[in-house]
Amino acid sequence: MPRVDAPPALLVLADGSYYHGLSFGAKGTTVGEVVFNTGMTGYQEVLTDPSYCGQIVTFTYPELGNTGVNPEDEESDYPQVKGAIARNITYRPSNWRSTKSLPDYLTEHNIPGIYSIDTRALTRKLRSVGAMNGGISTEILDPEKLLRLVEQAPSMAGLNLVKDVTTKQVYEWSESTTPHWEFSPAKTKPDQELLTVVAIDFGIKRNILRRLASYGCRVIVVPANTSPEEILAYNPDGVFLSNGPGDPAANLEGIETTKQLLKAGLPTFGICMGHQILGLSLGAETFKLKFGHRGLNQPAGLKQQVEITSQNHGFALAVESLNPEVEITHLNLNDQTIAGLKHKSLPFFSVQYHPEASPGPHDADYLFEEFVKLMRN
Repeated sequence: MPRVDAPPALLVLADGSYYHGLSFGAKGTTVGEVVFNTGMTGYQEVLTDPSYCGQIVTFTYPELGNTGVNPEDEESDYPQVKGAIARNITYRPSNWRSTKSLPDYLTEHNIPGIYSIDTRALTRKLRSVGAMNGGISTEILDPEKLLRLVEQAPSMAGLNLVKDVTTKQVYEWSESTTPHWEFSPAKTKPDQELLTVVAIDFGIKRNILRRLASYGCRVIVVPANTSPEEILAYNPDGVFLSNGPGDPAANLEGIETTKQLLKAGLPTFGICMGHQILGLSLGAETFKLKFGHRGLNQPAGLKQQVEITSQNHGFALAVESLNPEVEITHLNLNDQTIAGLKHKSLPFFSVQYHPEASPGPHDADYLFEEFVKLMRN
């Protein structure tokens, strides 16, 4: 049930439609691209995923905050979303790992939210019309006034947000997946040397770093504007291209850096934006999806095998633009967009989805092992 003392809040979309609800989290006004995520769990990982920078996330699962939040489940230092939209909110979580409630967590980080609205109707609108800018406010309760503010916000198409989320300095990551969360048997022999991987941080998730470490990698994370010469000076066994927010085609520096790195012929693995950056570096083009893929049960595969995958992206590579030397390895089986690719003769490959899950299924975890095999061979 909604709290009787919850202040009113307003959500307005760029097409002029609006929803009256109640506030949770911080008070104030926020504007961003309104998208939806269909996951039934993992809201804290979603909120702290840097790929959601610049976006207001609608959670289609009707109950949010039941298990609270805790420091272990953060994918970055703080929530990256501009706002959150929910049907029902829990103020008194029930879970032994919880350290605070979701409303308190968002308040602490100055993230506004709105709840007690019809999220089914909102999701159906975003599916039919497409993701669009919107605003949440506890201060501006006049739809026309809030709409004028929304109309001033830039479109996600053409927007480079990597600079807002990338690390400001180089750091080394060695923490692997903790034993009680490990779901794969050890793939690294005790006597094997660690492989050096340079990860270009376009907005990397911590559990990607943990999976690389679990497979025997010493990971050096570098800012997105690091030059190819600096990256190669680490003498890496491989290069990793991370996930990240915004329009991949607007990340011109990352594309050019990757082009230069590919000339070295090092094993290269990309996830999400890293997949798009790799494709763009190999001559492909990207386009904006109508409402994107954001959830934990997206089927991906080719031929006889299907993986259930965790996805979070609003752009995709155009099939007709692929270089003849590039082979499609996976398709999103809901809409047949490219979900994976590899070079036919060089050790470069990528996927549009998240094999580290967190949250989501573990079907695609083998891809980290494939990357390690390329480096060891």
